[in-house]
Amino acid sequence: MLEKRGHRFVRYADDVTIYVRSRRAAERVMGSTCEFIERRLKLRVNRDKSSVASAFRATLLGFGFLKRKGEIKIRIDPKARKRAKDRLREITSRRWGVSMRRRIREANSFTVGWTAYFALADTPRPFSDLDQWLRRRLRQVRWKEWKRYRTRRRNLQALGIPKQQALEWAASRKGYWRIAGSAPLQRALPNAYWRTLGLRGFTDPYCRFRGAT
Repeated sequence: MLEKRGHRFVRYADDVTIYVRSRRAAERVMGSTCEFIERRLKLRVNRDKSSVASAFRATLLGFGFLKRKGEIKIRIDPKARKRAKDRLREITSRRWGVSMRRRIREANSFTVGWTAYFALADTPRPFSDLDQWLRRRLRQVRWKEWKRYRTRRRNLQALGIPKQQALEWAASRKGYWRIAGSAPLQRALPNAYWRTLGLRGFTDPYCRFRGAT
């Protein structure tokens, strides 16, 4: 029916998005399509999840569109990024008593698969933002692993932090998340540190899937 009427649409299972030129046309197509589905096909349309919206607001399977310099680009739905963070929160939970290498293995399994799916997106920023957030989550786990003042001081110094700074930060009572975002801990546990432990993250797989160097 949609093809016969010349509509542009995309469908996956029971999700369908139809693209037309105006809101008025969209409302008309919405009504006729719902009527066809319910009267002819004897199926029920979920009205709560069905709506008329701009193509730049609508999403399908985690993807959406944006306009940049006159070109239409594919973006990632913010809800998909939130779900990714929810999963990574489980993997990087300080209450999960596993080794860092086990955490990184679990994180890699998720991040590479997630990136493979969303590599169609033309927006690299979400991938780099997720990388920064993930490394900060791992830094707070590492900080908790060190536990004692002496252990923190010794490890900070071993990782290149000047003695005085190491003494001050080892004694800090700031929360884990705040410490994880601090300059000393970022210097002590930089990106290269996590790469040596095998962390693959999001950006490197994204560049590989996109064919970038």
